[in-house]
Amino acid sequence: MPEVGILACVLGLRPAEHKVYEALVSSYQLGVTELCLATDLADRTVRAALRSLTDLGFVHEVDGLYIAVAPDVALAVHFLRREDDLRRDRVLAGELQARYERAAGVRAPADLVEVVHGAEAISRRVDQVMRTARHEVRFVDKPPYAKAPTSLHPVEEELLNRGVRFRGIYERRALELHDLRADLEMGLSLGEEARVVAVAPTKMILADGHLGLIPLHSTETTLESAVIVYRSALLDSLGALFATLWEDAVPLSLPGRPASSEVLIEDARLLALLATGLPDRSIAKQLGLSYRTFQRRLQRLMEELGAQTRFQAGLRAAARGAGSLLPPTQPPE
Repeated sequence: MPEVGILACVLGLRPAEHKVYEALVSSYQLGVTELCLATDLADRTVRAALRSLTDLGFVHEVDGLYIAVAPDVALAVHFLRREDDLRRDRVLAGELQARYERAAGVRAPADLVEVVHGAEAISRRVDQVMRTARHEVRFVDKPPYAKAPTSLHPVEEELLNRGVRFRGIYERRALELHDLRADLEMGLSLGEEARVVAVAPTKMILADGHLGLIPLHSTETTLESAVIVYRSALLDSLGALFATLWEDAVPLSLPGRPASSEVLIEDARLLALLATGLPDRSIAKQLGLSYRTFQRRLQRLMEELGAQTRFQAGLRAAARGAGSLLPPTQPPE
């Protein structure tokens, strides 16, 4: 027998109603006393369930006995009724959203921002802000952090899998603090679009065009307070700032995909990080290489790219773009 609680939820029936209807479906017709025995429910509970089921069109009474309406008929009518209710709910939701937006337009200035204190509270609000996005999340990433970025943010992973677009701008220092494979490459492999700037003026998160979060006060190591920004000219200005930074930033094109050779993947990672202007020792640390090994590998790649300087190698790597950072293969003779 199917789990009553689960099916009752699917059908929109109370557990007692579902038990009574299922008993009638299995026995065709029963009286109240027989239903009490079949369902192990009290007489009063069974009678209340029968009244409700009759009103919903699941049951009808004939000469004191109760008969189940055929499920294909009863459920078809029931689902149509629920679809009508859902359409009405959606219309109501749209009306409420329109009223909310009109009211937001006349908010007092003090109501357009909300201050949040403490790393834990800020971390919770970051999750909440991102979850409000239906189309796109834009963010600028720079230290310090409320929570160390050792892996891809679970909310970002969830939203990317749901089809929400993510565009991120990383300050160059931030690349040294993120885990290369578990965070940066994971996000890119799921569809995140990432770029890098030398210095970002502020960190921020923007959910569609209706909500944002920026730091208010921080130290070198701690994010102490943040501001939630609601729809306003201030939020529009943050969106314009993001657009300007995005245009000037360098694309981050890490491989993040299987390849026939791990050496080729490591070379692609090195070139991608080189193109961002990250210092050599920081790149070596991200790749898990000794500085001497990094220098040897960089020298080999510069030769293969035909580059005379590190800067030139970075420019040529950036010019090749995502998916083309590996040294070109020689054409067959």
